[in-house]
Order: sequence, then structure tokens, then C-alpha cells
Amino acid sequence: MPLFLGLDTSNYTTSAALFDSESRKMLSHKKLLSVKSGEAGLRQSDAVFQHTKQLPEIVKGLFSGYDGTEDITAVGASFRPRNIEGSYMPCFLCGEGLADSIGAIDRTPVYKTSHQIGHILAALYSADRLSMINEPFIAFHVSGGTTDCLYCEPDEKELIKVTETASSLDLKAGQLIDRTGLMLGLDFPCGAALEKMAEKADKSIKARAVMKNGSCCLSGFENKARAMLEGGESPENTARYILNAVFSSVYEMTEYAYGVYGKLPVIFAGGVMSNGYIKTLLSKKLENVYFSAPEFSCDNAAGIALYAYYTYERQIK
Repeated sequence: MPLFLGLDTSNYTTSAALFDSESRKMLSHKKLLSVKSGEAGLRQSDAVFQHTKQLPEIVKGLFSGYDGTEDITAVGASFRPRNIEGSYMPCFLCGEGLADSIGAIDRTPVYKTSHQIGHILAALYSADRLSMINEPFIAFHVSGGTTDCLYCEPDEKELIKVTETASSLDLKAGQLIDRTGLMLGLDFPCGAALEKMAEKADKSIKARAVMKNGSCCLSGFENKARAMLEGGESPENTARYILNAVFSSVYEMTEYAYGVYGKLPVIFAGGVMSNGYIKTLLSKKLENVYFSAPEFSCDNAAGIALYAYYTYERQIK
């Protein structure tokens, strides 16, 4: 029973996953980093400290849920946010260091990729569309740190070669949601609570996407939300307006990508894409689009374990 371990220490989540390549089952364990009430994020030094404390707990919790006796075949780790030159965040050193240590002790191969590739693979796994890695497709990575539309194609070295097609030129979608959520008195991260608040809206205020050459601009929606609240609009209607803004922006980015590459299949990844309201709107407007379950949309190590599996399989052939 070949087992593949994945480790991911992103800016807000410590996570580990085990992939059984025979049963195709995934076991995952993760924990959010703690952010003080009222604050909108973490310094990297605080993230590294919390990962260092949480990693042993997460790995222990992962293996306590595994009842087999097989050894780990290979280890995967995310070591940077994206597979581009200069992409770096200290928090990824935590998972990478543990992976290197396991590899040295057990003589186990270690394979490293980006946090973004992990998101894409986790979403494909959840949507039962891993076969898409063998052909070109479009992926969205929408989170607090990215709002990226990506052209993806098979690659011998990186498994998936990613080319940025469009992005956000200012705020990222997750930042917009969190900043609005804090404005509404919610705790960070605000996505789930803001979605629940939006469900109670009594009207839906349209938000027209602001686009420049396929990329979106989101900062104006934050200003509009503040003005709405100051003008007496309800928090619920304001919350739904922000979700409409994210939807319209992602939709227009998708249409732009279609114009460049044709109507390829699209996979939506990243924490923001766990939002059921946005998912429903996109599903009504677009065809051949796929979404992962929320637990595989938000930060997780499942895609990193899959990367270790696919890379190992290629190297032994």
C-alpha cells in the first residue's frame, strides 16, 4: 500500500495529508493559525512560530487516524507560494524542513512544489478530475493572497506548468472579503461568517466588475461597501454585494481566458472558492467548470501529497 505524505505550512494553516495510491483515499489533518481578534493577518515571524508549535500535533493527529503499518514511500512539501522566480515566504520553511528531516532519517525521496500547485491538485482530486493534468486546462486560485486565472499544461519537470493569464491588480478577493468582514464586526478569517450573513440579505445589489486587460480591480468594492454602510444599508445586503463583486470579477476573468485559450475546462481552487453562493452563480453562467469540496478548497496538504505521488511514479518509470 504505497503511502505519500504531504506537508503544507501556509500563511494561515498547518496541514498534513496521507495519500494511499492503491485505494486513492486521502487522509488529512490541519489547524488554522491563531489571529488576534480584530486583526487582519499575521506577521511571518508569528506564522513560523505557530507552525513550529503545531506541526508535531498535526502530524501526530494525522497518523493517529491511520491504521496501517506501511512505510512512507515519498514525502511532498510546499516550499514557496508560486512556481515563479522570487516567490518566497518564511512560513513554508517549517513544512519543508520537516520533509527534509523525514527524508534524511528514512532515506525517503522528498519532492517540493508550490502552495499554488498543491491547491490545484487538491481541487482536481476533490472534483474527481485528476485526469485533467494530462491536458491543458484553466485554473483559478482565489484566496487571501491570490486572485489568479491560470493557464495550466502538462510539464515533465513541474507536473503542471502554470502561466498567469489574469490576476487582481490591487486587493485580492480574500482580502476584500476579510476587510469587509472586519468592517461588519466579524472575526478573521471572515469568509464563512460573511457568507452566512449574506444569506439573510433581503435584496441583491449588483456589482459591475472593473477590468483591465483581463485582470480585475477590487479595491473600489471595499470603498463602496463602506459607503453603503455609512448610508444606512444593512450589513446583510452589504455582505451579499461583496460576494457579487467577487463573482462578477471571476466570471469576467473566465470569459477573458476563454477568449485567449478557447473554452477549456476550468477548475476553481482556493479558500474563497469554497463559498457556496459564488459557486452557484458561476455554475449557472458557465459550462465545463468544476469545484472542490470546501475542505479541499481551503489550505490543505492533499495536493502536496498528490504531487509527491505523481513525481515519484514518473521517476521510477
